[in-house]
Amino acid sequence: MAKPCFFEVAGAPTPRLGLGLAALGRPGYINLGRVEDLGSADPAERSVEAMQRRAWEVLDEAWRLGLRYFDCARSYGHSEEFLGAWLRQKELLKEDVAVGSKWGYRYTADWRVDTAGEPHEVKDHSLAHLESQEKETQSFLGDHLRLYQIHSATLESGVLENQEVLNRLKALREEKGWKIGLSLSGVGQSKALAKALQTGVFDSVQATWNLMEQSCGATLKEAHDAGLEVIIKEGMANGRILQRPELLEVAEKMKVAPDALALAAIMAQPFEPMVLSGAVTSQQLRSNLRALELCDQLKDGDVLTSLMTQLQTDPDAYWKERSGLTWN
Repeated sequence: MAKPCFFEVAGAPTPRLGLGLAALGRPGYINLGRVEDLGSADPAERSVEAMQRRAWEVLDEAWRLGLRYFDCARSYGHSEEFLGAWLRQKELLKEDVAVGSKWGYRYTADWRVDTAGEPHEVKDHSLAHLESQEKETQSFLGDHLRLYQIHSATLESGVLENQEVLNRLKALREEKGWKIGLSLSGVGQSKALAKALQTGVFDSVQATWNLMEQSCGATLKEAHDAGLEVIIKEGMANGRILQRPELLEVAEKMKVAPDALALAAIMAQPFEPMVLSGAVTSQQLRSNLRALELCDQLKDGDVLTSLMTQLQTDPDAYWKERSGLTWN
């Protein structure tokens, strides 16, 4: 089994698989096959009420399976509202569960899948936005929040050089006991993380790393060695990795599900990450969970090395393709 992560909870170690709510908190997302996953493109099946029911179903299954880390963001539609209401409904204490959220983007899609070319979310890394979003997040998640992350920090946004923002984040750690992290995205992940490490502010980093996009692996190991916890998102490349015949062939030979194999390959990395599942059904989550059993198996032999070699793609091409994925 994979090593438990630093988000210890009462009564049980926390497995290194968490549930991310990016695809559960809003009607549309860029994952391939979303219509099939949700079973319908009918807007009535993606109403706020319908998506909350689905989110609660998957959260219930995650809890039953032993998952204890849940990750959301202000810009993931109603993800914080859904999660907060679920936590209250289950009467969970803050010691029972580890919750992370993010500030820095506003959700602007107004519960639409097709926004006619308008952005679904808008970045704003200003101090004023931090101060407004921290209050909103706390109103939904309350004392359950443990980790507060800058959403998609980049060198271009200047947030890692904004001393007012960094000071406010440090104050939140002192005042509320929150861990402070940052999430990363794009071809500049490694450079942004290197800059973040210089600040000494952060307890964790959340980044994209998968068998197709491995470019920030060395910097994630540096962060791990410096004491930061590493969280990995988009472990299946928004579904693209499940179309790669190299992965499907190895999964068939090993008699395992390809999604579990893809996630296990991440768990087996030397930066020892918490890996987020983006499941939108209980069946997907159960399949993802099998990665925990495969993780140690991949550390022996040459299967992991072979997969990494065969599936690695050029980062620029990877992110260009991702930017062209359609909300569905």
